[in-house]
Amino acid sequence: MVHAKRSSNKTVRKRDLPQKMCPVCQRPFSWRKKWESVWEEVVYCSRACRQKGRS
Repeated sequence: MVHAKRSSNKTVRKRDLPQKMCPVCQRPFSWRKKWESVWEEVVYCSRACRQKGRS
């Protein structure tokens, strides 16, 4: 089972992480550690969807 850490050393299950819907492929995608500081700005689930969404 995959867990993410919160700042208070409590683990958060992957299914409990925030999710967004990709406007291009209409699939849900979950929060990732690398998006921690820019989560509010993340719109697309992948580079491919980002390129399709801009064209």
